[in-house]
Amino acid sequence: MDLKGKKVVIVGAARSGIAAANLALAMGAVVKITDAKSLTDLEAALSGLKERTQVLVEHGAHTSAFVEDADLVVASPGVWKDALPLQWARAKGIPVWGEIEFAWRFCRKPVIAVTGSNGKTTTVTLIRKVLEAAGRKACLCGNVGVPFAQEVLASEVDFFVVEISSFQLELIETFRPTIAVITNFSQNHLDRHPDMQDYFNAKKRLFMNQTEADFAVINAQDAWAQKIEAHTRAKVVRFNKNGLAKNPNHALVLEIARILGITDAVAQKVFDTFPGVEHRTERVRVLDGVEYINDSKATTVESGRWALTACEGPLIIICGGHDKGEIDLSVLKSLVRSKVKKMIVLTREELVRAKLHAAFDGVVPLEDHTDMTAAVASARAQAVAGDKVLLSPMFASFDMFNNFEHRGKIFKEIVNSLTG
Repeated sequence: MDLKGKKVVIVGAARSGIAAANLALAMGAVVKITDAKSLTDLEAALSGLKERTQVLVEHGAHTSAFVEDADLVVASPGVWKDALPLQWARAKGIPVWGEIEFAWRFCRKPVIAVTGSNGKTTTVTLIRKVLEAAGRKACLCGNVGVPFAQEVLASEVDFFVVEISSFQLELIETFRPTIAVITNFSQNHLDRHPDMQDYFNAKKRLFMNQTEADFAVINAQDAWAQKIEAHTRAKVVRFNKNGLAKNPNHALVLEIARILGITDAVAQKVFDTFPGVEHRTERVRVLDGVEYINDSKATTVESGRWALTACEGPLIIICGGHDKGEIDLSVLKSLVRSKVKKMIVLTREELVRAKLHAAFDGVVPLEDHTDMTAAVASARAQAVAGDKVLLSPMFASFDMFNNFEHRGKIFKEIVNSLTG
C-alpha cells in the first residue's frame, strides 16, 4: 500500500491512534490527529509521536473541515464506529479503517488472532510462550497493550499473536488471520453494543475473510461460539470437546500447537511453568495469614465467576466500577453465597452500587466504599487467618481509574504498604 504524500487523519490519540500515526509517518503519509480532549490532556499521549512537529493536531472538538480532505481515516478502538468524524469521512467517500485493519495492510507474517469475552490475554500469552518454546519467534500485540500498528513492521518475527476486542473488529475490511480463535462468548460491553446479537456480530467478523487454507478454533462448549461455524470457510477446530478440560485455555492452546506441528509435550511444559498474567487472579501477598489477590482484569460477570471458582473461600470480595450496560449478576448468587463472607462495593457510580445491592442483598453482607484505600483497610480489618481478599470488580475501571492495569497497580501498592 503506497501512502507516500497521502493525507491520513487519525481519530483518537490513545495508544493505538499514536501507533497508527507513527506507522503512517513511516510510510511517508501526511498525518493529522483529531481528539476531543484538551491539548493539556493529550500531551502525554502525543509525546509518543516520533515526528511530533510534522503532525497537525486538532484538540478540544472535532470539525468536519479537518477530516474531509483526507485520503484515509483511521480510528482508534475507543472511537465508536458511527462517531461524527467517521460519518463525515464516509459522506465524502473517504475510506474509514480501524487501527487493526490499517496495520494489517502492511503485515507480511501470519497472524494468530484471539477474540472472546474472557480469557483472551491469558490465551495469547500462552500461545506466544508455546511458540517461543518451540523455537518460533512471536510478537504479542493488539488489545493486550501493545498496538498491532506499533509492531507490524518487525521483520524478525515468525508470527504475530494478536488479541482483538469487539471494538477493534467493527472497523476491519480485509483483515484475515491464519488462525482465528474465539475463547467464549458472554454478556459484555452492552454500554457500547445495543444487545448481545450486535456484540456477537462484531466478534464473528474475525472469521469473515478466512479461506479454506485458514483455521477457526472454536469452544465446543459455548453455544454462541459454535454459531461461528456457519460463518467461516476456514477449517474448524474445536477445543474442550467433551467439556471436561480442567483449564479451557490450555485445551485451546494445545489445539493451536497441534495445528502448527508443535508437540503436546512442549505445550505442557509451558503450562506447567506458567505463572499467570498480571492482574488475573494474581497473588499479591500473604499478611497475617490472609492472602490478597489482584483480579483487576475481571471486568465481566464471567471473569468474576472464573475467579470465584478458582479461589477457595472464605472470601472478602471487592467489586464494582464503571457500568457496562445490562448485565445479569444474579447468575453468581449461589457461588457468592457459598464462598463469600463479605462483599465490599467499590464504585463512584450509584447505578453500579444499586445493581450490586439488587443482586446480592440478602445473599451476603455488603459494604459501600468510594476509595480503594478505605476498601482495602476495611477488608483487612474483617479478614482472619485463612481468608482471602479478592479484588475482582466485574465492572470496568473508568469510574476511578485510567484502566484495569491502573486499578490493579493501585490495589497492589496499597496491599504491599500494609504492615503486620
